[in-house]
This record gives sequence, C-alpha cells and structure tokens, in this order.
Amino acid sequence: MKHLPDSEPGDTGAIEDDAADHAGPLRRCLVTRERQERATMLRFVVGPDSTMLGDALLFDVAATLPGRGLWLSARRDVIEMAVKRGVFGKAAGKRLVIPERLADRVEQVLENRVVELLGLARRAGAAVGGFEKVKERLAAGQTGLLVMASDGSEAEQARVRGHHKVAMVRPLSAQRLGAVFGRERTVHVSIGPGKLAGMIAIEAARLAGVRPAAIAGDIASAAESGQREPQPG
Repeated sequence: MKHLPDSEPGDTGAIEDDAADHAGPLRRCLVTRERQERATMLRFVVGPDSTMLGDALLFDVAATLPGRGLWLSARRDVIEMAVKRGVFGKAAGKRLVIPERLADRVEQVLENRVVELLGLARRAGAAVGGFEKVKERLAAGQTGLLVMASDGSEAEQARVRGHHKVAMVRPLSAQRLGAVFGRERTVHVSIGPGKLAGMIAIEAARLAGVRPAAIAGDIASAAESGQREPQPG
C-alpha cells in the first residue's frame, strides 16, 4: 500500500485548486497529491443538505454533477484519511456535512454502478452469461472483457479464460451477477469489445480499490470450491 503524506490539510501546499476541473485528463488527489487519470478516481462535489447543518458532500459516481470537483484516489484508506483530516471542508472552504461511513457508501454506489452497466450491456446484446456461451464468445474473438463472480472458482475461471489474453474483473458475487441475467447465480460473463467493456473495467477497478482489505483479499484468493452456474435447460 502506498504511503500517505503526513502533512495536515492546513499546509498551504497540500491542496491544489481544481480550477481546471473540466479540462484535461488528469486530476490531483486531495490526500496523496498524486495526479491520475480522472476516470480512475473518485469525484465529490458540494450540494445542499436537508438538515440545514451545512452543505453536503456528494459522491459523484459518474463525474457529471455541476460544481468544482473534489478528487480522491480510488482507495478506501484515502477516503478514510480524507474524512479524518477534514480535507473536504478545507478544500471547499466551508463547513460540510460528511455522510457517515463514507467509504462504505462509496463502495455501495460503485457496486450499483457496475450492476447498472452490466444491465445496459445485457440489454444491448453485448453481454452473455454462462460457461458455454462465454467459451463460444472467447473462441470467436468477441470478448472485450470477462466478468467473473468474486466467489467463483479460480480454477474454473482460469479454464474458461484459457489462453485468451482478455482482461478479467471480479466485482460481484455469483448471486448478484446472476440477478443481472435473471438467474439465481452466474459465474462467467462475456462483454463484447467496445465502450461498455471499458467502462465496466474501470468501475470494477474503482470498486476493488474501495473495498475493505479483508474482502478484497478474499476476492483475490477465492476458494477453489466455487461451482459452475446452472445452465438453462
């Protein structure tokens, strides 16, 4: 894990003004101060709060909301450090209402975002689920991204992937992945080449970054006991 800077938000050089919020591909993280591709980062904005306690901090998952962006690296420890140091309020120059358990909220929103994009891909005919269908898509060179269940068997996932050099992500459980396809569970999904495959890969990477370390470790070393999803009769 990367080392987080020890400086406090009161340091004059710690937070860079994001005047070029809508120009250029790079943004600077308010905590690590590193510049990264904006698509891989987390954007927050300031909006009205119904409690009247101050302005609210909003997670802008699609990076489309108006206002100056407050950017963080897509890492749970960075989110937690930003809250601990009061970085958001310092950057915004005002008192902000920070949602409780912000990292957990961001994780849930990102997971829902992955589900939404997978649903779009399915309805567009760009996504298919199931062992045999995925193998067929791979063999035909029609796979831009493999989406595998986080609790599936790594051995079987490797067997499905075979020698094909295709990017693979594991963002959802077999049950949640199956719900996208109207099944009880799905372990293997093929996304056709194109924009949606790229978007899903980016969102899955952001989600992996903000998941708790224990869960992320479980996904990375999932038990070999996962089963193939039922095939429709």
